[in-house]
Amino acid sequence: MLSLFQQGLEIVFTFQVLGLIFFGTVVGIIFGAIPGLTATMAVALFLPITYSLSASAGIALLIGLYIGGVSGGLISAILLKIPGTPASVATTFDGGPMMEKGEGAKALGVGIFYSFVGTFLSILALIFIAPTLAKIALSFGPHEYFSIAIFSLTLIITLSTGSMVKGIFSGALGFMFSTVGIAPVDAITRFTFGQTELNSGFDILPVLIGLFAISEIIKVAEEVKHEQQATIQTVKMKGFGFSLKEFFEQGWNCIRSTLIGTGIGILPGIGSGTSNIVAYMVAKKRSKTPEKFGKGCIDGIVASEAASCSAVGGAMIPLLTLGIPGDTVTAMLLGGFMIHGIQPGPLLFMSQGPLVYSIFIAMVVSSVMMLVCELYGVRIFVKMLAIPKHILLPIILVLCVVGAFGLGNRVFDVGTIVFFGLLGYGFVKCKIPQTPFIIGLILGPMAETNLRRGLMLSDGNFMGFLTEPISATFLAIAAASVGVHVYQTLRTRREASVKTAAAS
Repeated sequence: MLSLFQQGLEIVFTFQVLGLIFFGTVVGIIFGAIPGLTATMAVALFLPITYSLSASAGIALLIGLYIGGVSGGLISAILLKIPGTPASVATTFDGGPMMEKGEGAKALGVGIFYSFVGTFLSILALIFIAPTLAKIALSFGPHEYFSIAIFSLTLIITLSTGSMVKGIFSGALGFMFSTVGIAPVDAITRFTFGQTELNSGFDILPVLIGLFAISEIIKVAEEVKHEQQATIQTVKMKGFGFSLKEFFEQGWNCIRSTLIGTGIGILPGIGSGTSNIVAYMVAKKRSKTPEKFGKGCIDGIVASEAASCSAVGGAMIPLLTLGIPGDTVTAMLLGGFMIHGIQPGPLLFMSQGPLVYSIFIAMVVSSVMMLVCELYGVRIFVKMLAIPKHILLPIILVLCVVGAFGLGNRVFDVGTIVFFGLLGYGFVKCKIPQTPFIIGLILGPMAETNLRRGLMLSDGNFMGFLTEPISATFLAIAAASVGVHVYQTLRTRREASVKTAAAS
């Protein structure tokens, strides 16, 4: 192992490879920070450039784009309340309110530091426990994946602060939109109304851009005529902007969120887009002061960023050990491997040991570069607020349209962001939470596909979902979670009615 580590160091610590990692990390941060331009798009655009590079140099460039792109989303999530990537959706919940309270620099410092910690810890997991964790994930079948999806959908209840009915409605609507297109298993066309563009359903990226970015632009544009001249904030941040006491207070939150992100990252097809929301909800459930979440507390930012960035290392585990991509970006990385004639899998560690360790080291170097670049760029990021909104909003709108169109070169995707932008604006006006909609949209296909596959395996018998131990465990946890939440809600209402009666 030490000799392989030394050979990996020799591969990475050359002027060319370090330069490519730095370039990739910076470009990745920019792509992540601009709403609509994700890490997936960055890797896709730069994949052809790796043709002329060596395998180690080309993969190092793609890794820099990956790590920078996932972390960069926190910048727009905090400064503009628009998630730059799906991995930073939950960061907007507390990052935006902190920005409004004048604590934007602190929010950025917290997000930058814990995105680095989450990435670094997940890389350690990748190095030391990759084969074992990958084998566990490989043992999951349709029954287990369906139960995981149901468990995740029960988080809609937790997300529904204020009105549970509105939260369930939002989640059900998202699930409904996920059924548009060609059905899994039997390939029947559903709810397309003769529009061939709808055969593949709604892509998650245009939906996210519309629901969060376009709706936010419309909402801000509605208020911009009443806007007073904004005062430029002076960034006075010592270190990362938070105290040593706050660092120790967030220790368990960070570790727990990193474990969640790494675990979800290992499961193929889920990725950081789900892990940040799940970790945020778990942090809120386990907090002694859950009422502070959504109003500007660092706990939510720590949970979201640690989880989303730790999914990077988690997604690399099945890619390297089994040749199975954990998310869309690692699917692009798999293409990068194949360009250079490398087949990821168990034999990769034996036949290409130095290359594998060079990937580990490149990930560590990229995460450090990401930390430094984002830390020293904080003052530049905060100055974005000085740009008048009547100038900034059209620029963001154009970038959103370009990002949506660039995904598949379809005008239909531009129409999609407009439609979901109006829908998101309606949600804002009616005070309907948007996040349950996204959870329903993301997990809907996973739940439906694995439900049908599970029923096929058990000849139409639903008991298969209860007889499989892992599946039954997740369903039991989901039922218990719903029961506890309903009990707490009823108890809170009963206590409130008692207090009202006593006061009268």
